[in-house]
Amino acid sequence: MSKSIEKSMSQYLQEHQNLKYIFFGGKGGVGKTVLAGTAAKWFADQGKRTMLASTNPVHSLSGLLDQNVFGQSTQVKGVPNLFGYEIDTKDTIERLKVDIKERIQWFLKFAEISTKADEFVESATMNPAFEESAMFENMIDLMFKNEYDVYVFDTAPTANARRLLGMSKVYSLWVNKMVKSREEARTLREMLSFSKKKQEDPLMDYLVNFRDRMAHAQQLLTDEQLTSFFFVTLPEALPIAVIKRFMGWFQDFGIPVGGVLVNMLIQKEQVTESSPEFVRNRVAMQDSYMNQIWNDFDGNVRSLIPLFDNEVRGTEALQRVAEHVFST
Repeated sequence: MSKSIEKSMSQYLQEHQNLKYIFFGGKGGVGKTVLAGTAAKWFADQGKRTMLASTNPVHSLSGLLDQNVFGQSTQVKGVPNLFGYEIDTKDTIERLKVDIKERIQWFLKFAEISTKADEFVESATMNPAFEESAMFENMIDLMFKNEYDVYVFDTAPTANARRLLGMSKVYSLWVNKMVKSREEARTLREMLSFSKKKQEDPLMDYLVNFRDRMAHAQQLLTDEQLTSFFFVTLPEALPIAVIKRFMGWFQDFGIPVGGVLVNMLIQKEQVTESSPEFVRNRVAMQDSYMNQIWNDFDGNVRSLIPLFDNEVRGTEALQRVAEHVFST
């Protein structure tokens, strides 16, 4: 097997010129934020109004860009078309609590149950997955507003990204069952009612709107013309194993996988016999895992990015990374 890139990142993007939603994921610590930032700057430099957003609860975009982008869309200094945004879920969580309380209160009234909704709301919102739900709501809100030409998402570590992007499908399955149950309950209630007047059903309206919202999200996330998920790995066992584990799931779910970017490769031309043994051993180890990467991700490797001698921080540093990510 030829140990070379069959289709580079530049070639892939040339073949997918309508991409609008680009996700970067992988095991924690592999450089997702740097490569998401690099890609976002590249799109902005092509003249596209670009949103670089973090869906990782542990945000690092502000550190990467060397400016505060937390909580709101912020123009990135020195890059006219680029905007950064570390999504803050706090306000969304509070809004969802109010919405849930209203729905539960209406349901309890409908079922003639004399219990306060607060206990149900507290129970529902204390679930650790509730923050992910809020993050998902923020993410698709951004996508639905359609204010930018390109959206680049720096996701949480892959297991979290899997749950996050899978929510549209899970929610769709759940809400379809809820709608069916609600229809049955409403039909039964109308049959038992002496009044022939149709009763308003805010909960049913909410469920139908939510179902349409999730269907739209799933449509966007699975559109191979618009969406692509890129995995970032190091030439090491654990990051490779993570991608192997989750790549099939993303494909089964229908999220188009754009390929794999290999980060932090030691440049062998700079290593000599006089180099420290530790460095030579690391190069040998990376060579071994690169063989595995070529085999396991046959035809899907898009870029090889070297290990830099300085921290990547600021847009000028991103430009240096881009020279490798988008090299032909």
